[in-house]
Amino acid sequence: MSWLVTKLISAFLLPPLNLLIVAGLGMVLLNNRPRLGRNLIMTAWLLLYLLCTPLISRALLQSLESVPPLRPSAYSDQVGAIVVLAAGAYDSAPEYGGDSATPDALERVRYAARLYRATGKPILLTGGNPHSRTAESVVMKEALENDFFVPVQWVEDQSENTWQNARLSYAILQPQGITTVYLVTHAWHMSRAIIAFEKAGFQVIPAPTMFTTSYQLTLLDFLPRGRALGKSFTAMHEWIGRWWYLFG
Repeated sequence: MSWLVTKLISAFLLPPLNLLIVAGLGMVLLNNRPRLGRNLIMTAWLLLYLLCTPLISRALLQSLESVPPLRPSAYSDQVGAIVVLAAGAYDSAPEYGGDSATPDALERVRYAARLYRATGKPILLTGGNPHSRTAESVVMKEALENDFFVPVQWVEDQSENTWQNARLSYAILQPQGITTVYLVTHAWHMSRAIIAFEKAGFQVIPAPTMFTTSYQLTLLDFLPRGRALGKSFTAMHEWIGRWWYLFG
């Protein structure tokens, strides 16, 4: 399935478009079936409100974060490489004079740099970019080497999703005799990534980063925010992706 088709399907299955469709259907039904129409509109409104609150979006992301952080006691000599999954590209960044890494990508790169200094294992970056001129792994390599002063051994720049990340990374590392890896990605993405990489043939030691945490509950957690809706979208996308990887 192409990258564009996948994105279109996701848009219809996930908020806010799915809720807008429900609300629109409710408006169409108001004349002929007013009770059903009102119920659909109110349901869409309530779900949209909830998904826009930091309280709910945080809970949804935390529900995905079942893999604990990597402890130094889990470092292993059997590991052959650190594999870091890409996370988008900052296209035509004016301050950098070209494409650069996104904040999500930099969070993964930062942790990969720390893991490299702790273990000395070589790094593979994986991720293409079907809608841009520069692969995500390429801009991550530039950030890792130029900003964090950490060398990159391999770059996989053709994959379009996590499943392909795993398959194409295995094609690079297995001929080198490497099948056990540290896997670096966001904590909310790690469970799905493990499924893909283990099915590709890897033995995975997960190294998740950027766990969803909070200091205390406040009134602001109940107020709708656009950023919270984006996190809810991410969480629901991950749950769908996890089920697809498990049973698809």
